[in-house]
Amino acid sequence: MIVAASTACFPDLSFEEAVEKIADLEYSSIEIAIHEDLNHLKPSQVMENLDRATLTCNSIRRLNLTGYSLRFGVEGEEFFEQFTKCCQLAKNTKVVTLTVDSGVQGTPFNEEVERFKRLAQIAEQHGVRVAMRSQHGHLSGDVDQVSVICGHVKGVGLALDPSQYHFETERPGNYEKLLQFVHNVYLRDSNTKEIQVRVGQGIIDFGKLINLLQQLRYQRALVVEILPKPDVDHMGEMRKMRLLLESLLV
Repeated sequence: MIVAASTACFPDLSFEEAVEKIADLEYSSIEIAIHEDLNHLKPSQVMENLDRATLTCNSIRRLNLTGYSLRFGVEGEEFFEQFTKCCQLAKNTKVVTLTVDSGVQGTPFNEEVERFKRLAQIAEQHGVRVAMRSQHGHLSGDVDQVSVICGHVKGVGLALDPSQYHFETERPGNYEKLLQFVHNVYLRDSNTKEIQVRVGQGIIDFGKLINLLQQLRYQRALVVEILPKPDVDHMGEMRKMRLLLESLLV
């Protein structure tokens, strides 16, 4: 497994500054967040100029690029057009895994299934994989719904974020049954009341999770996604999480 950090960890910095921070923290690998609501590379910019986006994504010093997290600001056909262009970017930069948000709770389930079927078909045409991100308050926050979508839609995997299944519940869903579908993993420490707490003060059992993933021969990324919080040493938390994960992989 590869320990990586997401550029989304530094939402207030430029893309170049985020990459520099991740390198300074001695991460060897990086995931690029292509989010319309971030001041980094946006899906609309990928759509406008694929060549420039390719150069941007290749300008990550000597870091290994593990994948792209995608978050769009459009719907309908424009959404699929931007996703297609991001697949072309992934092919250009030799990236395999693209992470996409699922619909919010209340989205018709059949509509979501059809959307991910189409995403999987587009991804397959470009030699990449699409993974649905675990999110509290979204369809992917329900373990059973994730199991149905990933189990029945060929080519769709899960970008597992364990925190999302512990937050605001005393009885988290059994997300261990979803590990067979995992294409990507996002990590931070959490409890039932806060989606992010200081490393070591939450309830996420990183050792157990990594052991289960090793049993399934998972060889892809463990992406640290810790956001800055007031009165918290953000860089220290990022460094602490890297050291913890690397120690569990020895």
